[in-house]
Amino acid sequence: MQRGLPMQPTVVLLKEGTDSSQGKPQLLSNISACLAISETLASTLGPRGMDKLIVNERGEAQITNDGATILKLLDIVHPAARTLVDIARAQDAEVGDGTTSVVLLAAQLLKEVRNYIEEGVSPHIIMKGYRKACQLAIDRIKEIQVTVDKSDSERFHSLLLKCASTSMSSKLIHSEKPFFSNMVVDAVQSLDQDELDESLIGVKKIAGGGMQDSLLVHGVAFKKTFTYAGAEQQPKSFTDPLILSLNVELELKAEKDNAEVRVEAVSDYQEIVDAEWEIIYRKLDAIEKTGAKVVLSKLPIGDLATQWFADRDIFCAGRVAAGDLQRVVKAVGGSIQSTCSDIRREHLGTCGTFEERQIGGERYNIFEGCPKAKTCTLILRGGAEQFIEEVERSLHDAIMVVKRAVKNGDVVAGGGAIEMDLSAHIRKHALSIPGKIQLVMTAFAKAMEIIPRQICDNAGLDSTDILNKLRMKHANGFKWFGVDVDGSEGVRDNMEAFVWEPSLVKLNAISSATEAACLILSVDETVRNPQSEAQQAGPQAPPGTAQRALRPQGRGRGMPRR
Repeated sequence: MQRGLPMQPTVVLLKEGTDSSQGKPQLLSNISACLAISETLASTLGPRGMDKLIVNERGEAQITNDGATILKLLDIVHPAARTLVDIARAQDAEVGDGTTSVVLLAAQLLKEVRNYIEEGVSPHIIMKGYRKACQLAIDRIKEIQVTVDKSDSERFHSLLLKCASTSMSSKLIHSEKPFFSNMVVDAVQSLDQDELDESLIGVKKIAGGGMQDSLLVHGVAFKKTFTYAGAEQQPKSFTDPLILSLNVELELKAEKDNAEVRVEAVSDYQEIVDAEWEIIYRKLDAIEKTGAKVVLSKLPIGDLATQWFADRDIFCAGRVAAGDLQRVVKAVGGSIQSTCSDIRREHLGTCGTFEERQIGGERYNIFEGCPKAKTCTLILRGGAEQFIEEVERSLHDAIMVVKRAVKNGDVVAGGGAIEMDLSAHIRKHALSIPGKIQLVMTAFAKAMEIIPRQICDNAGLDSTDILNKLRMKHANGFKWFGVDVDGSEGVRDNMEAFVWEPSLVKLNAISSATEAACLILSVDETVRNPQSEAQQAGPQAPPGTAQRALRPQGRGRGMPRR
């Protein structure tokens, strides 16, 4: 008689409630999640892209069509789809523009190979083909990019204007492209050309007025700070003043509440009070002796000091924001002082003119004609608060694009032209490769066409018709032909039409999208910890804390009885 096999014990590896899904269905589910995100963003691409109105849990509304901003506000929880959020953020931080393109491209790369996955093609073959195609695309961009000669300043300036206006063409401010393009290029060129630190371009938003009322200050402007009585008697404009920046509190120092001072006579008390006054007067005298006419401090300047400065025709402002004070020092020279003693001439800055001016409903302190001006301020005007915020985001993208163009000066044609050229190049190369990789590279070439196709769809054009025209043009060697959303033909030479983008935007977008697609294709199992579903609790207390808290305290442990 055959003996039965012993029963295998159930092996429990994971905590109860852990969700584990694996295999092909899991991979297809991840691809579907990424496609869902790209469908949300698809309608925002291109010069005829739509905007999204996003309301957060506090009821605050934001209107934007910037891919990175939308994904940040959407609070996505799907773990695979979060990869697309990360590449959009990385593109925004690295290049500033092309955030929607990078997400659409990554999702389209996944969509093109979804059927191959269902038919059982190994994800590793697909990843190998994609990496090969990506390298081909990068080499092709470097081969055909146009380098603009920086020594010809007039031509280089016009290149930067073209790049800025191409970046703005898909934003809310596209109607004012010439006005804002000039403003952005002037702002970037006023920075230190070696460092190009965009944080030194201050942006101030003032509601009211029209977009055309926005202005660029070649220097620093900041909102008038909180002031005490006496500030209105101070002079509000100077020519060539000396400027002192402090990190010192100029308040009358009273004795602290919990201090105890024992005095024998009233005269002793009076001496203490006099000493408090003496301290602040000594500081104020030291400041006056420096010859400074404008005194700025990060810390408060009290009513006594404000009145004292007003009597001596000195302007002062306390509680100046740290970022604004830093930019003032960069513009006027000198350094921030943390004491009032031993201030010498080299510690002070100077500027051509200083004035306090009314802009809209606010008063602004404006420093212009700064000798060391490696900084500037954009003052943005507009009707609604959300509108001004979107203008700020659009200008940030344009500033980043111009900054990249200044650094390397290589450009390609936008409007889907470079994508069509890459598609034709990779498709042609794929035919010379045997095996399944040929199919994968053809899929990559087809995925590149999503950018011109989506630009056509968003503009209400017949995308199939226009893509056929573009394929024909590129097959005949017209490599810069792209979509034209305004003309009757629907296609044009975008290099001649000055739709230019820094090649770095495209290089970064293609390599990021390929990496993200390969990453999602390489995941075949998701293990979700049950704790991650619950709300995150605070940090755990060290072991034994509860027992110590319940232990009777008595007279204090270790204290001898008296």
